[in-house]
Amino acid sequence: MPVIEITSLDNPSLSMFASMTEAQLRASVDADNGIFIAESPKVISTALSAGHKPVALLCERKHIDGDAKHVISLCGDIPVYTGERAVLSALTGYTLTRGVLCAFERKVPRSVDEVCKDASRVVVIDGVCDTTNIGAIFRSAAALGIDAVLLTPSSCDPLNRRSIRVSMGSVFLVPWTWIDEPQQLTAFGFKTAAMALRDNSVSIDDAQLGAEPKLAIIMGTEGDGLADNVIDRSDYVVRIPMSHNVDSLNVAAAAAVAFWQLRAR
Repeated sequence: MPVIEITSLDNPSLSMFASMTEAQLRASVDADNGIFIAESPKVISTALSAGHKPVALLCERKHIDGDAKHVISLCGDIPVYTGERAVLSALTGYTLTRGVLCAFERKVPRSVDEVCKDASRVVVIDGVCDTTNIGAIFRSAAALGIDAVLLTPSSCDPLNRRSIRVSMGSVFLVPWTWIDEPQQLTAFGFKTAAMALRDNSVSIDDAQLGAEPKLAIIMGTEGDGLADNVIDRSDYVVRIPMSHNVDSLNVAAAAAVAFWQLRAR
C-alpha cells in the first residue's frame, strides 16, 4: 500500500482524520453509509475481523514497522498517511492511542429482526448520549452475555471514535441496531424490564426476572432516567438494592450489574 508522508495539514485527503465532525463522517460522500474512525491496533484488528472495510490509515512513522505493522498488512492497498507524533497531534487535535487511526466504511444498519433473532437477553439504550457510557455498556454487554444492543434515536452513535475506544472494540462484537422505542420488542416475544426507581419496582434478583426466556433490559440516561411512558409500558420495573442511602449508579455501572444478574442461565 502507498505510504504517504504528511507535508501539509490542509491536505483534503486528511479531512476525515482532522476537520470532519462525527456528524460529517456519518454523512460522508466517500461511502454510501458514511465512515467511522477506529483507534489503536487492537481495536482496528477487531473491526477488520468483523468485516468492516478500511478506507485509509493514519500512523505515526515509528509504528509502521512496529505496533501497527500487523494491521497495516491486513488492510490491503489503502493509503497510509504518516508523520511524527507532533504532526499527527497537530492534525487531529489529540494524541493517538498507540499511534494509529483507521477510517472504515460504515455498514448498512441491521434490522431489529436480524439483531434479535435467536437472542434471549438484549439491552435497550434509551436516550444515553454520553459516548463514554455507550462504550462501557457495550464492553459489559460483550463480556456478560448480552446477545444484542438496541439504541433509540436519542442515544449516542456507538461508532463515535470515543465510544469505540472505550468499548475496546466491543461495538464490533455484539450485534446492534437502532430501534424507535423499546416496546417494539414485545412483537419478538420479549418481556421488557425498565431499570428505574418506583414504588412498584422489583429487586433485580427477583426469581421471575431470571426465569423469563426472553428479556429486554431498558437503560435510561443519567439524571432524568427513563421517560414515564417507557416505564409505564414495561412489563417490569427493576431496581438494584443499594446501601448507605445511595439512590442510583452511573448508567454504565448499573448496566454491568443488570447484565450479570439477569443473564440467561
